[in-house]
Amino acid sequence: MAATPTAPSDLSLLTREHVLRALQQIDREGTELTPSTVYDLVFRGRRYPPRPVAQLAYRLATGQTDAEWPLPAGAPTNQVLEGLSFTVTTKRPTLANSPLDGDVAAQDALQQLYTGLAADEVPLPTHKKATAPATLPASSPQAQEPPTAYGAAPAEPYDRDMALRELFVSAEKLDDALAGLGRKKNLILQGPPGTGKTFLARRLAWLLLGATDEARIELVQFHPSYSYEDFVQGFRPDGQGGFRLADGVLPDVCRRAAQEPHRPFVLLIDEINRGHLNRIFGELLVLLEADKRGPRHAVRLPYSPADAPRFFVPDNLYVIGTMNTADRSLAPLDYALRRRFAFVPMQPEFGEPLRQLLKARGVPTTVTERLLARLNELNQTIADDPELGTDFQLGHSYFCQPPTDAAAAAGWLALVLEQEIAPLLDDYWFDQPAQAAAHKQRLLQ
Repeated sequence: MAATPTAPSDLSLLTREHVLRALQQIDREGTELTPSTVYDLVFRGRRYPPRPVAQLAYRLATGQTDAEWPLPAGAPTNQVLEGLSFTVTTKRPTLANSPLDGDVAAQDALQQLYTGLAADEVPLPTHKKATAPATLPASSPQAQEPPTAYGAAPAEPYDRDMALRELFVSAEKLDDALAGLGRKKNLILQGPPGTGKTFLARRLAWLLLGATDEARIELVQFHPSYSYEDFVQGFRPDGQGGFRLADGVLPDVCRRAAQEPHRPFVLLIDEINRGHLNRIFGELLVLLEADKRGPRHAVRLPYSPADAPRFFVPDNLYVIGTMNTADRSLAPLDYALRRRFAFVPMQPEFGEPLRQLLKARGVPTTVTERLLARLNELNQTIADDPELGTDFQLGHSYFCQPPTDAAAAAGWLALVLEQEIAPLLDDYWFDQPAQAAAHKQRLLQ
């Protein structure tokens, strides 16, 4: 005889925390779930079949490993999950090989793309006599960026001693980073948030150039909407209702570097792993290699005419990227792309360099010692947590801009901890609110 399912009245035992624990267990164990046919539970950018999730959460709630979820799939199960503040949505079709699978917001945006009026939306002709269009000016205005009210700062000499005075890295680590950049011509600084990756990236560029010459440095930040057309080449509006083929950031900086082959140029890519790199880089996957530089390895870009000049990456262009290892929304780098970069790990530095910086800024010793003790203790806790680890530790850059008034230092530290660090802990332990509260209390006391 089949087992009698647990009575629906036991659903009162199910809470949001049980569902969160179920999702965490599914992700941690890589559990294979039978896909749903119509609906998905969407949480933190991922999709799950609602009924298997409810089944596991129900067993956690009742403490019975063989308890059966008493409701059928579809609306009855969805209503329970939605009552616990979860999002249940219908499945949406996605483009073949699209990286947007599972990203509800992005797929919703796709539905809004203008593709012309549908047949039943075409306006019917009216019998009213059309008015003559107003006379257009002789020259139509062009769409363009507004003029800037500032210019580039003059280039100043910059050397290794100057870098070591303002960086929280040892002379050996700085030399190793420069050696990796010279060997591969491509370098990524990776580490937890607040470890000074972007700060170091620009200093490495200055050391390579021998000066703070911003005219030979190009900075770009990747993000999920960034595309090949933005970075390399694509068709863009021309301001007159049409489209024209336009180069992106990469060909522009490559062209400038090729015109001065005896001077180094640097392309800084901030948050490099926030973009879909294989889609953004395109031909750069080959041309980035140190031994594939120069006109001998030039290729034709897909959008370019057959008679257009071939594209190549000049030998004097260096690429420095930064990568935040604590961002859960990102996938690991493709191995083919990874081997084209040298990687330099960045770590929190709550030691003597920060102590000396705060002392020079007039921060009282008691405030400094409290900061160092609390953050070193917190980072050790994060590193020991199996769900987090060293990639989620907190960096020192949160505390590198103390107030000039020593009397305000204690209040400054309290606000940084309360407004910047504490919300991050809530996110780290989102499924363990009691643990997050305990860590915040210890940090703020």
